[in-house]
Amino acid sequence: MKSYVITVLLSGLFFTATAQTKLTLQQAIELGIRNNADVLQSGLAAERSSVLWKQSRMSRLPNLNASVNQGNNYGKSIDPFTNTFIDQKVTYGSYGANTNILLFNGLSLQNEIKSNKLGLEASEMELQQAKDNLTINIILAYLQVLSAQDVLKQVQEQVLVTKNQVDRLALLNNEGAISPSDYYDLKGQFASEQVSIADSKANVETARLSLSQLLNIPYRKDMEVVPLPEENISSANNPAPEEVYDIALQHLAAIKAAGLRTQSAEKNIRSIRGRLLPSLSFGGSMSTNYSSAASISEYINSTVAASSDYVDVGGTQYPVYKNQDHYANRKLKFGNQLNNNMFYTLNLGLSIPLFNGSNVRSQIKLAEINLRSAELQEQQTKTLLQQAIERAYLSLVTSSDKYQLLLGQVKSFEESFRIAEVKFNEGVITSVDFLVAKNNLDRAKSNLIISKYDFLLRKKILSYYEGKPMW
Repeated sequence: MKSYVITVLLSGLFFTATAQTKLTLQQAIELGIRNNADVLQSGLAAERSSVLWKQSRMSRLPNLNASVNQGNNYGKSIDPFTNTFIDQKVTYGSYGANTNILLFNGLSLQNEIKSNKLGLEASEMELQQAKDNLTINIILAYLQVLSAQDVLKQVQEQVLVTKNQVDRLALLNNEGAISPSDYYDLKGQFASEQVSIADSKANVETARLSLSQLLNIPYRKDMEVVPLPEENISSANNPAPEEVYDIALQHLAAIKAAGLRTQSAEKNIRSIRGRLLPSLSFGGSMSTNYSSAASISEYINSTVAASSDYVDVGGTQYPVYKNQDHYANRKLKFGNQLNNNMFYTLNLGLSIPLFNGSNVRSQIKLAEINLRSAELQEQQTKTLLQQAIERAYLSLVTSSDKYQLLLGQVKSFEESFRIAEVKFNEGVITSVDFLVAKNNLDRAKSNLIISKYDFLLRKKILSYYEGKPMW
């Protein structure tokens, strides 16, 4: 969470520092991907999958553990060196290490590693899908800003035409050369169009706010977006939905992720089934100990001395002299004790599962259910993709046809308005007829702008499904 906050703050500072630079579509997408919480969460999910995969790989290595015990005994206790009872303070210590490696467990571990690897690849594809989804939303918000700006520009041009007529009619009305109703009709129209300008400006700011929030950056009133290159608004050269679908199946991250999840579920079943087979492991250990009571008797010398035994010679007792060996006790050094007390073991273990309350078999059944769920999810993802492509293609064709019709309508209304304006200026028609012609043209131009950006959006979506660059 701290890193997420820092990222957002740095992005905000970056955008503030470059406020004088216009925002391109590519910059908007890159900025949004860096800041978006869903994308960042998908990135963390991929990192977790990576850790899980690496950990499963490390499970193939031997484990190694060491132990150290150190303490004091008081009163009567067993000497760990001689195993006899003593009544003194004894400092003792025991030290050891052991290792164990799994040699075979029914390929359970190998399949678990493969399952986790596929899970990691699926997470990476899901991360890419999150970026793709965000990209489409950013393009939509970006186009809404451009559309709102073009509509505002068109409304401002409408107002300019009406203002010129109002100024002209004001002079004529003061001279009594026209019907006052014509002047006030145009003046009312001018006020209505000024309200339209205010609404259009509000729409522009709302679109900018939506884009800023999607990019997770502070809203700026002076934010400008760069217009997109002009495109030929026609659906004639677009591939059929079936072709687009086949292309999308090969590259779309969502499809790859769903397929990888299915493969991961299959490997998981094999991993769990391996637990039903015997497992073979090899291990070893070493240990030693130390005791402060441990000592050893060392030979010093031998002397001849009279003993308690005697011999009788003629009634006289003579003592018997014997050799006496002399020893001295010496504490054993710490290092010597460790070497002398070293103990080693090697073992080969075979574990045969006989009965565990059907725990493993239950896990297999659950894993099989998860596999069927993954298969259904994969098929559902493909079905939704096909339906989305069909809708996008139909919308593209419809918006293209609609644009061409509106283009012809605008040309017709432009000519109609030109004639009406000439007649109105000459006083042949009333203000009502003039305003009807003008409103028809204004409405047609606004619809044409909306239709244009609707087509561009559908075109971008199909480009996404085809794997083409969207900026």
